[in-house]
Amino acid sequence: MADIRPFIAIRPTRGKAAAIAALPYDVYNREEAVREVAAHPDSFLQIDRAETQFDDSVDTYDARVYERARDTLWQWVEEGRFLREEQACYYLYELTMDGRVQTGIVACASIDDYQNNVIKKHENTREEKELDRIRHVDTCSAQTGPIFLAYRARADIDRIVARVKRQEAEYDFVSEDGIRHRVFVIRDAKDVEGIRTAFSDTPDIYIADGHHRAASAVKVGIKRRGEHPGYDGSEEFNYFLSVLFPDEQLMIMDYNRVVKDLNGYTGETFLAEVSKRFDVEALSGEADKRPKERGCFSLYLDGLWYRCRIREEDRHADDPVADLDVSILQERLLAPVLGIRDPRTDARIDFVGGIRGMEELERRCGEDCAAAFAMYPTSIAELFAVADAGLLMPPKSTWFEPKLRSGLFIHEI
Repeated sequence: MADIRPFIAIRPTRGKAAAIAALPYDVYNREEAVREVAAHPDSFLQIDRAETQFDDSVDTYDARVYERARDTLWQWVEEGRFLREEQACYYLYELTMDGRVQTGIVACASIDDYQNNVIKKHENTREEKELDRIRHVDTCSAQTGPIFLAYRARADIDRIVARVKRQEAEYDFVSEDGIRHRVFVIRDAKDVEGIRTAFSDTPDIYIADGHHRAASAVKVGIKRRGEHPGYDGSEEFNYFLSVLFPDEQLMIMDYNRVVKDLNGYTGETFLAEVSKRFDVEALSGEADKRPKERGCFSLYLDGLWYRCRIREEDRHADDPVADLDVSILQERLLAPVLGIRDPRTDARIDFVGGIRGMEELERRCGEDCAAAFAMYPTSIAELFAVADAGLLMPPKSTWFEPKLRSGLFIHEI
């Protein structure tokens, strides 16, 4: 059962949250991060991506970058931009996007639950992507970006959440992308105990987004255990910062594919190959190009859109990974026709989050790509089924929106 505990947060003082809150560090490349920090000097991105405080002669992964992140973080705490909670609390983090509301519980999750698969994964992680956040967390002695976790909704937790949300919000602001963010503090001992007890009776927690951040936090915790052989399990390094959302509130967006070339095919011969493997129909200029149901994807090729339907004989009802639309596209087309056998490493394929819209796929095909595939979103039920089976999804199978902001909650370890 899950050990989800309250913690003593370091968080922005009232009135500063909107300026400090930042999108996750990995949303930006270095050039974009530099521009963002220049435009918003109070942004937490200055700490999450401290290379923005150096010129290009300093490598992104230089030791000085992590030291600057640490120094800036604790300087901001000293200056009073952040406060330290007086007692261990849970928090509610509510995000509203296009009228849709999702409310998560901010807490700390156990690294033992991660290792014992109480907290379930659905993606592989890559060591080189973990190393950056390992060094950031270890040098700062703090976790600054929460892991996005999901659980099957529970009425007992829902009742506490509804009651707390009748209180005044600690933070309430709308970010530049139109997302409303509200935070509530849960200090009442009865509510705190109710939440902890409910999660202790929850058999499965799922990583929705943030596999690399989670793996990095866990590896720092294991490192600290080695440095403190007398640890008893209560130390902060045994836990990692998380926000837990009920499954019924979550929305997964499409995660689309673009390919740089057609592996020697012309547009006409490639379309013929697609038609051998899928049921294909041309879409008129007025038709909605976005797929409307599972089992369909849209192909953009030579300035035209096509609707492609997966054939029933190609489905795999007994295998939750092989039955994913993204898996069938990979196995039936990308690998055998385009020669893209490992999408994790092949430079000929790129991935475009659904938040960017269908226009971005058309733009990429006019700029540096030969074809685009617009996918129907993977469902939360499919994600749970894959994780429950102990399997892993193909890379870039899910895109969650809205993104959790960094800097609203800091967990010192």
